[in-house]
Amino acid sequence: MYAITSSHKIQSAGLTVFLLMSTGFVSAQTAASPSGPGLSTLQPPAAVRPEAPQARGGFGRQQRGVYKAQIMPHWFAGANGETNRFWYRNDLAGGAKEFILVDAEKGTRQPAFDHEKLAAALSKAAGQEFKADQLPFSEIEFVEDGKAIKFAAAGKTWQCDLSSYACAPAVSAMENSQSQGQNEGGRQGRGGRGSSRRSPDGKWTATVRNDNVYIRSEADGKEIQLSQDGVTNNAYRLPEWSPDSQALVAWRVEPGDIGDVYLIRSSPPGGGRARLQTRPYAQAGDKFPHYELNVFEIAGHKQIKPEVDRFEHEWETPQLHWEKDNLHFNYQQEDRGHQRLRLIEVDDRSGAVRNLVDERTKTFIWTAHMEGPEGLGIRLFSYLENSDEIIYASERDGWRHLYLVDPKAGGITNQITKGDWVVRGINFIDEARRQIWFLASGMNPGQDPYFLQYYRINFDGSGLVALTDGNGNHTVQFSPDRKYQIDTYSRVDMAPVNELRRCSDGALVCKLEEADISELKTTGWKPPEVFVAKGRDGKTDIWGNIYRPRNFDPAKKYPVLEDIYAGPQDSYTPKSFSSFDRYSWYNEHGFIVVKLDGMGTANRSKAFHDVCWHNLKDAGFPDRILWIKDAAAKYPYMDLDRVGIFGTSSGAQSAAGALLFHPEFYKVAVANSGCHDNRLDKASWNEQWMGYLPHDKLWSNDPDNWYSQSSNIDNAAKLKGKLLLIVGELDSNVPPESTLRFVDALIKANKDFDMLEVPGANHGAASSITQRKTHDFFLRNLLHEEPPDYNASSTDSGSD
Repeated sequence: MYAITSSHKIQSAGLTVFLLMSTGFVSAQTAASPSGPGLSTLQPPAAVRPEAPQARGGFGRQQRGVYKAQIMPHWFAGANGETNRFWYRNDLAGGAKEFILVDAEKGTRQPAFDHEKLAAALSKAAGQEFKADQLPFSEIEFVEDGKAIKFAAAGKTWQCDLSSYACAPAVSAMENSQSQGQNEGGRQGRGGRGSSRRSPDGKWTATVRNDNVYIRSEADGKEIQLSQDGVTNNAYRLPEWSPDSQALVAWRVEPGDIGDVYLIRSSPPGGGRARLQTRPYAQAGDKFPHYELNVFEIAGHKQIKPEVDRFEHEWETPQLHWEKDNLHFNYQQEDRGHQRLRLIEVDDRSGAVRNLVDERTKTFIWTAHMEGPEGLGIRLFSYLENSDEIIYASERDGWRHLYLVDPKAGGITNQITKGDWVVRGINFIDEARRQIWFLASGMNPGQDPYFLQYYRINFDGSGLVALTDGNGNHTVQFSPDRKYQIDTYSRVDMAPVNELRRCSDGALVCKLEEADISELKTTGWKPPEVFVAKGRDGKTDIWGNIYRPRNFDPAKKYPVLEDIYAGPQDSYTPKSFSSFDRYSWYNEHGFIVVKLDGMGTANRSKAFHDVCWHNLKDAGFPDRILWIKDAAAKYPYMDLDRVGIFGTSSGAQSAAGALLFHPEFYKVAVANSGCHDNRLDKASWNEQWMGYLPHDKLWSNDPDNWYSQSSNIDNAAKLKGKLLLIVGELDSNVPPESTLRFVDALIKANKDFDMLEVPGANHGAASSITQRKTHDFFLRNLLHEEPPDYNASSTDSGSD
């Protein structure tokens, strides 16, 4: 945390700067990573933090005032060996708890035991009093085919017969009783390079020396040079053997030319001079390494250069996947600019090349920053273990769907999923049954198209089974044998519902719990309202949430604040229930807050997503403005003359852009740690959505330079309204120069604005006053109220 010594307000050329002086810093600099704007290494303050991508729910800590919201199943086998029963515990108000037993085969739910009888029996055996609703244990173990239970209490392990309720010290301790549900079905493809360069048959060792490839015989130590064309700036790397040791693959690598970013630690701990921190940081247009494919036939010492484009990438290297014939390998290659994706197959004897997949588009193919889909198990290419087949995820037909690729057939054999909906994740691939268990959204008419539902389908596209159905955002926990699932679903305006369903057909076995939020409601908590309006095309539904003050009075007028994050790598409006009052300060001080996903964000159709292409300044604003106007038409207390906006990282680019490109609607903005010019931020994120331009074109003033058109810096002269810029001087995600160059452009345009630069702070500019400055800026400029005088009370410990 910061130790604040002084706060200075400096006026210069229309610029107001709040410079926070400190004696410490929040975080050490972290290494560069291919994370996009908004994926920060530090959590920004809650008031300015972008929403996390839509959560799947989860099974974490119980929310305050909410009971029976989640099930933690403990499956156990009966005498027949079938794992078809489980128990769970409900933690209730006032510290009470109850234990529930479910027989999935019979479809029954009942108390796991008679709590009154067990409390009485244990009290007698232990010599101390226990209450039935507050038993002194949290875990149980069913033993003797479910006729008795074990538990730990009063310093001992006990066993209680469930017929007589006789409790006695147990002979043995309890077994580990952790939850046994299956939440994920992770898989890895075959292939990849190991750490050893010894050939699989042990006869050869491959090395790279003097920029060229050599092999050494393990039998007699004789060394053979396989390549002659390696040089200092085009040297061989990454040798990898074929599984049968008959071929060696290596890549001749031309290095990239990636520049540095510079950060100044102005206020180092312990004092002294300011410190310069420098690190490589690829920006749009930088030269990336190029990898030329070479194959060496070991028997004849023959070098083959397959006729294929060089692999080009900032940090990834080619990853080979060998087919079962040991003669062919394939690898994924996306072209610079993200408009072509190939799965390239190579014959390691002849060097013949063919494309198993060759996808092209006029906009972009989503290959980088897939944190959202990858978090749900989606990979562009999922390699099967028992065959050479591959599951391919693509938006080629306008929606993200799954395709089956078979190298033996030369490419795609069939589309597995199809329809106007989106495959969001892969939970499990059952190769034996040739089935895929997956997550999708948008398949259920009348439901929010972002809600996650679970399905199963055969490889050939037949046999689609809906495993879940309820109107909400779903998470599931599978039984160990995947015969049953515990389905938990909720909405922001509906508390969680827990059900037991069969996996064979998705049918309901029995209801388990509906969350109890009566205690939460006594605090005055109210859910947000889900609101839907048409987007810019007059057809597409735009979904968002409205958060009102607890003491809301429809007779009053309320300023509107939009919390924006429009990064195209996901969607961000919360979909699952939460008791967390995310905008409490704003609501308590008289603001209505809205959160929505406009066009250009993910998890809808490809056309919906494509709006961001070459045009990040769009940020869905035409949809957002229409949505807010429609909400205000229905609710006239939303004051459209007082609309503000705030965001962090990419959200800050949009927040500031609102006052540049849409000042007729947005009047006040706070932009924290902004990517104000996509040429100054990380190449991987920005080229994914903005495409590739060479350096000479990238920084030109040409009218068709779309990077310039989306730049807040190049459009700074358009600023209207009230703007507060916030930045941390040690931002390791988005270089601070992005904000500072925006400041420079605003000064040159003689524009008035405010700024807070936080010494020692990383992405999000966390400090003891960052959130306060954000709040006060809206308080002053939208509510027209003067914030408290924070300097009125002395912080001098020596004062009276």
